[in-house]
Amino acid sequence: MAASELIRDDSDHPAHLEVTVTTADPPPSPPPRVANGNPARLSPLSSTPAATASCDGNRRNHGDRKNGGNSITQNRLIRCLHNGLRRHRDYVKITVPEERTDRLPKEWWRTGVAFLYALFNLLFTTVIITFVHERVPDKSVSPPLPDKFFDYVDRVPWAFTVTEVNGLILVGLWFIQWLFLKHKSIIGRRCFFLIGSLYMYRCVTMYITTLPVPGKHMVCAPKLYNDSTGKIWRILRLISGGGLSLTGSHLMCGDFLYSGHTVMLTLSYLFIKEYSPRWMWWYHWLCWLLSATGVICILIGHEHYSIDVVIGYFATTRIFWWYHTMANTHALRQAPNNYLSRTWWNPVFNFLEKNVQTTVPVVFCWPIALPTSCTQRYRIVEGGRDE
Repeated sequence: MAASELIRDDSDHPAHLEVTVTTADPPPSPPPRVANGNPARLSPLSSTPAATASCDGNRRNHGDRKNGGNSITQNRLIRCLHNGLRRHRDYVKITVPEERTDRLPKEWWRTGVAFLYALFNLLFTTVIITFVHERVPDKSVSPPLPDKFFDYVDRVPWAFTVTEVNGLILVGLWFIQWLFLKHKSIIGRRCFFLIGSLYMYRCVTMYITTLPVPGKHMVCAPKLYNDSTGKIWRILRLISGGGLSLTGSHLMCGDFLYSGHTVMLTLSYLFIKEYSPRWMWWYHWLCWLLSATGVICILIGHEHYSIDVVIGYFATTRIFWWYHTMANTHALRQAPNNYLSRTWWNPVFNFLEKNVQTTVPVVFCWPIALPTSCTQRYRIVEGGRDE
């Protein structure tokens, strides 16, 4: 039996360590001799059971000695290899490419950029409302435009209050849900970008087309014309009240096309449903009911034209679904025939989603770091996103 070991490295002159151990069976012992030097002959009596047992015992002893010799040989071989490795500390270095483990980096600074983008457009919206208010025609000169919904449904005074209450509930639910999401930085920047883009679109539509008030019940603040200081105070008042009629901060007219309340009601529901587990169907239905009721109450209260609500709904849902189609389908990002990459916001999308390499799973954890590791409540990776 022979054993060999070869140890080499990547140098030009590899070092060899070869250990060869050869074992052989011991030579047979000569037959026993008697005093006169002649070999002893076996008599027929040697085949008796006692003699046979004696022969078997000798064979077992010989096998034990042979096994003992093999184990000693193996121990010697191991010691030789160990000593050789200690003398020749040459190792083979294998370079293994490190696999990227963090495929969903937080990158809060990108979320901060998206937040500033949304904040700027929200503030810019208040400025545009203030300027558009000065161009709204008087009700006595330009009566409300004809609207098919208004022809069949009379105005309910408290309906718009229901709209704003439902909107506050949905925004509050989404904010709490967002706090408990593990990947809140990625989801937050998506939400901020969509809010900023939708309100930027709204600034454009409000400014280029000024519609008359949809109902004679509406009370608009007096026009200030060249009073810049008064306009600044109106802007600050609108910001402090969140642009809600409940707070008494929204006394200006002209922000009709399209409906900002429809945007927030629809967008809150879409984010709640997208980033919550599917088994919470009752939660989805409750949020959908709040959203749908709020949108319908906008029309029942005659606070917006029907076209304002329809455009607000379509603008919100289309940009939400386009963005998440790009975010969840990574093959589309570099596809040459991807027409979604021709949108103006595609460079912004590439900036926000640059290092997001997989679909964001729905994982909940404590919003505040506890002494122990983050407690995972639920995790689900949805293969497809239904409309």
